[in-house]
Amino acid sequence: MGIMRIGRAELKVLDLEKSVEYYTNVIGLDEVGRYDGKVYLKAWDEWDHHSLILQEAQSSGLDHFAFKVENAEDLEKLEKKIELFGCTTKRISNGTRLGEGEAIRCELPTGHIVELYHEIEKVGTKVGVVNPHPWPDGLRGIAPHRLDHLALTGDDIETVTRFFTEVMDMFISEKITTIDGEEMVGSFMYARNGKAHDIAFIKGPDKKLHHAAFYVDNWYDVLKAADILTRNDITIDVTPTRHGITRGETTYFFDPSGNRNEAFTSGYITYADFPTITWTEDKIGQGIFYHRRELSESFVKALT
Repeated sequence: MGIMRIGRAELKVLDLEKSVEYYTNVIGLDEVGRYDGKVYLKAWDEWDHHSLILQEAQSSGLDHFAFKVENAEDLEKLEKKIELFGCTTKRISNGTRLGEGEAIRCELPTGHIVELYHEIEKVGTKVGVVNPHPWPDGLRGIAPHRLDHLALTGDDIETVTRFFTEVMDMFISEKITTIDGEEMVGSFMYARNGKAHDIAFIKGPDKKLHHAAFYVDNWYDVLKAADILTRNDITIDVTPTRHGITRGETTYFFDPSGNRNEAFTSGYITYADFPTITWTEDKIGQGIFYHRRELSESFVKALT
């Protein structure tokens, strides 16, 4: 069955127009449409209609996230597997969202809502597929290539990890355990796409978003992202550094509603036989921030 990648996230924001301004001019996404009071956006290097949806709400955070599957038939097969696992599914009808077909929705053991879909309008990119230039003219802000991954928090890391590995046939690239190895307190999982991770879960309150990450080209672009953030008076949570987990390079910051974003790059390539890397809880500071080797209070407690 074909989970290809994380496809989209819908974020709750406190001020819709202020958030659109931020995500288009600071992050550098393109607005592709508005429907039912929501704004749809995509990164310049994404082919599908959208990867981010913004909705105005009384509180910030994650409304839901979704994975794209390879074939329409995968939806029915995965629906059965989800129900056998013990989660209730709901069909989302064709046309509920702009540019999308039917989807399947369920609630995870951590309380988060996840959807699966296949059909979505392909709008392409400005560079096209014939003799394309490396990037288009007119890029704005950080200008990431794509929505890369989400990190969420929840109480039952073991069960939600089993959901993604047993039901979704995803793989664990890295995990965090207690020192004695008896309990899993974090997991980083990927589909069959070569990425270090599509979704991560860290022990914490249920239903919370830790961050939504956007992929940039290289370390220089992470540094440039931090420059752009400062120039626009955006609150930075973590200045440019390296992860031990995934080996990625990163900077973290907050959107106007307090949702944490990440500009992420590098990391290793995964395969179906990639061995799971284990970090013990006493080394979590080094695992997250390889240079500083300790977590800041804001990085742990600032959740939406």
